[in-house]
This record gives sequence, C-alpha cells and structure tokens, in this order.
Amino acid sequence: MTILYGIPNCDTVKKARTWLDTQHIAYQFHDFKKSGVPAEALDAWIAAVGWEKLVNRKGTTWRKLDAATQAAVVDAASAKALMLAQPSVVKRPVVDWAAHAGQDTTVGFDTEAWQPRA
Repeated sequence: MTILYGIPNCDTVKKARTWLDTQHIAYQFHDFKKSGVPAEALDAWIAAVGWEKLVNRKGTTWRKLDAATQAAVVDAASAKALMLAQPSVVKRPVVDWAAHAGQDTTVGFDTEAWQPRA
C-alpha cells in the first residue's frame, strides 16, 4: 500500500492527498504529529533520496532553530537525529510508493513526477 507521510494541516500535504484521491490511488496517511517519524522508514528514505532532500531548510521549523543546531546538520546521522526530534523539519510529503511495482520514494508534491503512478 502507498503511504503518504506528512502533517495534516500542511498545504502541500493537503494538495497531495487531494491529487491522490482524484487519481483514485489508495493510500495510508501517516501523521508525523501524532505518530512521529518512523526511524526505520527514515533510514530507507535517506538511502533512497539522500538526507539533503529530506531536510526542509526553507520551512518555518528550520528557520526557528538556533544557528548552532542548523550548523550541526552536516551528514545523514545528524540530519536523522534532527528529523526524529523535530518531525516538522522533514520536507513534505514523503510518499512510499511500495504498492506500485518499480516505484520508489518521493519527497515533495509534483504532479508531473507523480503522474506515472496514477
């Protein structure tokens, strides 16, 4: 089953959920606020797309971090620790397309990139 990870009040996550619904793609929603970031999934995402793509350096959560915390994010291990501690710093949505043969993990919402999955 496809799993969409994010925060329900995030505008990008809302758009992604609407798109999945209109494309009739069944998915499970994983709420970072209620359930946190699953550590084992985070390891797979880092392996698939890289930690740099997962850390949302443009978001409010990142901007509210002190400079020392931001500067400490220098590799996969430090990024993982931050994302586990601050789930809102993960760029959203993260989608695990496991239900679709040959599909992968995507970060962010891009209808062109998602189109072949429909």
